[in-house]
Amino acid sequence: MLPDGVSRRTFDGQERLATQGQAVYGEPVSEGWRLWDANRSKLGAMLETEMDVGLAGGEKVLYLGAASGTTVSHVADFSGPTYAIEFAPRPVRDLVGVARDRSNLFPLLKDARKPETYAHVVESNLDVLIQDVATRGQATVALRNKQFLADDGRALIAIKARSEDVTRDPGDVFDDVLAELADGYDIVETARLTPFHDDHLGVVATPK
Repeated sequence: MLPDGVSRRTFDGQERLATQGQAVYGEPVSEGWRLWDANRSKLGAMLETEMDVGLAGGEKVLYLGAASGTTVSHVADFSGPTYAIEFAPRPVRDLVGVARDRSNLFPLLKDARKPETYAHVVESNLDVLIQDVATRGQATVALRNKQFLADDGRALIAIKARSEDVTRDPGDVFDDVLAELADGYDIVETARLTPFHDDHLGVVATPK
């Protein structure tokens, strides 16, 4: 089930995910609906593979690894306050531009591995943590940022095997990351994000 504010619309003869908002990365727009390209978005791929992400629309969101705003712009189209964390200055400049058209999107030039540096800005008891970071220690990042989630909140995590260890089998990497996540989260569902993204695992979890 798709959240309110997300729809399936026809683009080039195919039904694709779409949200309503200003175009960001050159995506097609039809009658106010902008194509949400799952090949460029891990969360989009989770929706396309019909994972139970538990989004209804209107949630308060912390997004880790926002980059230049491709996915988080879609999230802000259907969510409430959306805090977007990105540590690289160049993408953040683009992210700030995206936020000009979205009053609920708050870009922060911060390192997701150091939540203490933005804890004074990001509100607590958020509904959703969305994580898409290309770094070793992805489970550690999710555990450190669990502090912002409400007890009944939900974490939507894209695990990138090659960011953890390019030499190991992705399945073994996923097992290790999930085992570490279990220190602070109950794993609700997992699914490979193929054919949209190779060597990525989508994870839905709730805080313990």
